[in-house]
Amino acid sequence: MDFKQHITLVQDFPKEGILFKDITTLLDKGDIYRAATDEFIKYAKDKEVDVIVGPESRGFIIGCPVAYGLGIGFVPVRKPGKLPREVIKVEYGLEYGTDVLCMHADAIKPGQKVLITDDLLATGGTIEATVKLVEQLGGIVVGTAFLIELTALEGRKKLEGYDIFTLMQY
Repeated sequence: MDFKQHITLVQDFPKEGILFKDITTLLDKGDIYRAATDEFIKYAKDKEVDVIVGPESRGFIIGCPVAYGLGIGFVPVRKPGKLPREVIKVEYGLEYGTDVLCMHADAIKPGQKVLITDDLLATGGTIEATVKLVEQLGGIVVGTAFLIELTALEGRKKLEGYDIFTLMQY
């Protein structure tokens, strides 16, 4: 299926010079959203995934239906102050500064096979930080899965050595 035909390109959003890839026009079509989710489920089954991990917030939109379809759990990765129990943290670099991601300290069991999902692979910083959280708890990242990859931003370089699955590339 050509999923690109269901992505709306929005010029100059969120700022001038950016051509934004709006996934909401894929998500609002139940049959298309299901077809995309089914592709992720198939990929995860081949990897014998134990748990899905996704960074907020669009990683939840991609990962939760995959976890549901596989009958396995979903672990959210969030910004500081959003998770109610003990967390582990990782600081990662942004274009101008740093940010922090957190995961519950008991979310991943050592040896669990983890699939990390998100809507977009751009520079790879968020997913690289998510990988660090998973591995800090002893999880094994068996794959990363995205709706869209922006190839010019070379996010794959930060994920070298990890399997990467994308439905679309721009």
